[in-house]
Amino acid sequence: MAFRSTLSHFSSQLLQMDLLACLVLFVLHVAAVTCTPGPLVDIVVDRYDIPKVCSREVQTEDFVRYHFNGTFHEDGKKFDSSHDRGKAFISQVGLGRLITGMDRGLQGMCVNERRRITVPPHLAYGSVGTGGVIPPDAVLVFDVLLLDIWSAEDKVQIRTLSKPASCNRTSVVSDYIRYHYNGTLLSGEAFDSSYSRNSTYDTYLGQGYLIKGMDEGLLGMCVGEKRIIIVPPFLAYGENGSGTRIPPQATLVFEVLLVDLFNPKDDLMVQVKEVPEGCTRRTKTGDYIRYHYNGTFQDGSPFDSSYQRNSTYNTYIGMGYVIRGIDKALQGLCIGEKRRVIVPPHMAYGEEGVGDLIPGSAVLVFDIHVIDFHNPNDPVHIKVTHKPKGCSMKSETDDLIQYRYNCSLMDGTLDKLDSPSFTTLGTNGVISGLEKGLSGMCEGERREVVVPPHWGHGENGAGGVPGSAVLFFELELVELQKGVPEGYMFVWLGDSPNPLFPAMDLNGDNEVPLEEFSEFLMLQIKEGKGRLRPGTDADAVIKDMFNNQDRNEDGKIVVDELKLKTDEQSERMKRDEL
Repeated sequence: MAFRSTLSHFSSQLLQMDLLACLVLFVLHVAAVTCTPGPLVDIVVDRYDIPKVCSREVQTEDFVRYHFNGTFHEDGKKFDSSHDRGKAFISQVGLGRLITGMDRGLQGMCVNERRRITVPPHLAYGSVGTGGVIPPDAVLVFDVLLLDIWSAEDKVQIRTLSKPASCNRTSVVSDYIRYHYNGTLLSGEAFDSSYSRNSTYDTYLGQGYLIKGMDEGLLGMCVGEKRIIIVPPFLAYGENGSGTRIPPQATLVFEVLLVDLFNPKDDLMVQVKEVPEGCTRRTKTGDYIRYHYNGTFQDGSPFDSSYQRNSTYNTYIGMGYVIRGIDKALQGLCIGEKRRVIVPPHMAYGEEGVGDLIPGSAVLVFDIHVIDFHNPNDPVHIKVTHKPKGCSMKSETDDLIQYRYNCSLMDGTLDKLDSPSFTTLGTNGVISGLEKGLSGMCEGERREVVVPPHWGHGENGAGGVPGSAVLFFELELVELQKGVPEGYMFVWLGDSPNPLFPAMDLNGDNEVPLEEFSEFLMLQIKEGKGRLRPGTDADAVIKDMFNNQDRNEDGKIVVDELKLKTDEQSERMKRDEL
């Protein structure tokens, strides 16, 4: 219901009042009644229905709105009724606009009170009567129900019912507010309710979109505050009323709950709740972030939560993938930081909202917890936490290493401890970020390694690792066995014997069987002159090497069959050139 204010002008109406219905208040009292019948000397008031709560009583110069039935005392015959006319009677008390008996009889009356006022002729229409309706010397009885009281001096009345414990801001002129209300007349009769429409009333404050009394009564409210606002008729709909629900000259009572509040000039509000120690880097435009959030309206009612979906919200920062307010709020955050972000609607979903989920012009509150973030250009970050003395040999490609690790996400979850693991560097046995973190280590060295997802499990994740997750490894190199290049089973650590065959022919019989070949290689390994591929079965590797040289497969190698792999590659290249 749209509220439009109209000032009350009572003078023209009061001059045209029907004298038959005029009622006048003065001092409420009950005339003494003697046991002997005789003419009444004063009014008789029977207050037969008095409300339990009476915040205000009728006084001289008050305006009143009431229903009545008028009957003759003698025979009970009705001579007038506001009920029959379907319109309550309105007048001012104590200024001669009502018959004297009513002027007195209405004094001290409460809204919703019912009383019977008996008026003798000299305080009514006397020995003359009026208009052929009231005969001379008639005693009149008025059965009255008071509906409303107000004074020209009245102001908007405000009574606070409840207020939130914390209130960072109160409503001011030019704010846009969303509120629920129940609207009643002073008698308690309901005329409208936003709750029945299941929709808040949304408007600018102090811009003339509301009746003047509501524009005033809604000032200084906190979101979540409840208050009663009582608006006199001249600050409401005045002498015209509104439709069939609000009669002329009606005092209006609004029970209001302020749901939302913002100003078109508002910027994002950020409240930092928790910042982890040792924050060395903060988010910036172009970073990819994973965060959890709870989304509520300003009154605390929820509209969305990533926790309920058991999945973080993942997005690029500053690239328009989220509402403008969140894009701005995600700047300058640390991993593990918690923030509350209050986003005005012009930085969120605006006047339209989102379907049934977010109303138009809604302020949104996000409680954010940053799980991790990275940039697509980030390298693997390596921090050495312990390095043993005398580090003479470091891990590199083709080396077989034994290591321990502890792997977790950046928020400490997915804590995975593993017993010593083995891998050969350079064989894609582990994710590329971990391989980088394991390279260049000494036995006994410990490291902390941060692996961005493009060096880890990427957008899809794997084995309990969420997509686009940054991984944190604590590493220790337990044992290192130097390796051989890919495609080789054995390498010389220096120059090979030249000529090679006589060195292999340990007994000098010009042929080398498998046993002699194996004995020769194991001697080279023992003396540190050569190396087999680590992590393999030495006997099986040596047998394969022997078979490669035993060209005619007769179980022995002779000098014409012996060729180094480098010699074979050289010959193959020459043939290719031809």
